Amino acid sequence: MVFGKRKRRTAQRAERAGRAAETGFAVLDRRLPMAEGARALLRKAFPDHWSFLLGELALYSFVVLVLTGVYLTLFFDPSMTLSTYHGTYTPLRGLPMTQAYSSTLHISFDVRGGLLIRQVHHWAALLFISAIGVHMLRIFFTGAFRRPREGNWIIGVILLILAMLEGFCGYSLPDDLLSGTGLRTAGTIAGSIPVVGTYLEFFAFGGPYPGHDIIPRLYAVHILLVPGLLVALITVHLILVVYLKHTQFSGLGRTNRNVVGQPMVPQFAAKSTGLSLMVFGSLSALAASAQINPIWIYGPYRPDIVITDAQPDWYVGFLEGALRLMPPAETTVAGHTLMWNVLVPALLMPGVLFTLLILYPFCERWVTGDAGEHHLLDRPRDHPARTAFGVAGVVFYGVLLLAGGNDVVAYAMRWSVNALTWIFRVAVIVGPPLAFMLTKRLCLALQDHERETLTEGTETGRVSQAVHGEISEAHRPVPAEARYRALVRATPRPLSVDEGAEEGEGARVRRVRRLRVALGSWYYGDRVEMPATPRQRAEIEARTAPPAHPGDSDDAPERQATAPSE
Repeated sequence: MVFGKRKRRTAQRAERAGRAAETGFAVLDRRLPMAEGARALLRKAFPDHWSFLLGELALYSFVVLVLTGVYLTLFFDPSMTLSTYHGTYTPLRGLPMTQAYSSTLHISFDVRGGLLIRQVHHWAALLFISAIGVHMLRIFFTGAFRRPREGNWIIGVILLILAMLEGFCGYSLPDDLLSGTGLRTAGTIAGSIPVVGTYLEFFAFGGPYPGHDIIPRLYAVHILLVPGLLVALITVHLILVVYLKHTQFSGLGRTNRNVVGQPMVPQFAAKSTGLSLMVFGSLSALAASAQINPIWIYGPYRPDIVITDAQPDWYVGFLEGALRLMPPAETTVAGHTLMWNVLVPALLMPGVLFTLLILYPFCERWVTGDAGEHHLLDRPRDHPARTAFGVAGVVFYGVLLLAGGNDVVAYAMRWSVNALTWIFRVAVIVGPPLAFMLTKRLCLALQDHERETLTEGTETGRVSQAVHGEISEAHRPVPAEARYRALVRATPRPLSVDEGAEEGEGARVRRVRRLRVALGSWYYGDRVEMPATPRQRAEIEARTAPPAHPGDSDDAPERQATAPSE
């Protein structure tokens, strides 16, 4: 009897709670589009491809960074006040060091789990920047930066810059001999800025190098300013990803006007949750088994000592390499010394590089005249010039990264440092153009091979001989999915000289239009046409046509595309 009354009371409470929840949801739904928005979000389609998880890899590594960073801030002291060390690590007892270095030793040897959290934090930072870099490469090579995603591309480039700045600030906080060498380089770079460089260096360091303020100021930037910007930009990036139609690779049933994939709940949510757990577990296992940044080996920073084999983290290694390759050059003007050997490789070169990255979507659209929306991704081989540009950039970065460790390579291989430096100087000039030409020819060769395969079929490996002695090879038709991927590709045709011309236009406008036509012809001039009938070409025109929006005009540039064979 007692148990029956208790069950009824429990059921009545549950019923009242359910009615209250329904009433609250109804109240919110009348004022906000709760039901409609939630239904659309939960059923949003996400195409299934492994490369789409690179962005999530960066997101979950950032979550690990935030969690571990909050834990580390509870014990880290950014003060540069000197004191004598009397801690657990015996080899450093009695040495003068800053509180920043001493508290980092305390985290590593005295705080329970401190060393593990430190190493998880460092590995997560490397993974975060790596995932952003590879994600940006995927977007570049597949053309996912085109309209309407130019804004997300710019956000991605800014996120990469902020992630590199955040990594450098965190890398410099322990005030060990290795990070102090990096701060010395940073101070020299700031001082190389004409006219205001010395003042900026004095302001950042709080006086002559090494000063007493740089670590606390880097700490504020590391835990407040840059993380806040990262959180804001990541939020905007995710909102744009949800708002804009998700890109997808070409395939059966996929067009430029639809998205074929799995809904967010439950398939995509389950996959994403599994990836997050894999990231957390992999970083923990890596931190527990692979040592990174052992500051107790380097010792506290002293301005009169430079550690041998000093190498920064890989993401700023290209700046170190550029500084080592730049020949010595300086100019004195009106009492001011311009250090070109520092200003050019450390400030002008990365400034030009990231500016070109930000502007590339607009430059490609201007050259090609392609202003339509693109939701189908390109295969790198179908855009030889763009792919060649990307590979050339990767080679340029790789040469500079290797040059940043020229002393280590020379010591390990017993080579001359001077000879190796000259080899890298030649490679950084010759390597990118050579990589461009080879990549472009490789893309065209792959297209030519696909055309041959579509025309003749796939080789079976079986050879037959006729009665009269003729030997022939058997082929089988290309599968429908592979044929669709090969043929459904849309590239804007190069502009003509007379296209867009107006009466009475000036000579300058005509010169600009001729330059644009020449660049467009070079950009898209080399390509292999795939076999398709006019009817099939017309069919694929409809599949690759941009989505129609209210108010759109019909003056979009003509697009030439190949169509799948039936």
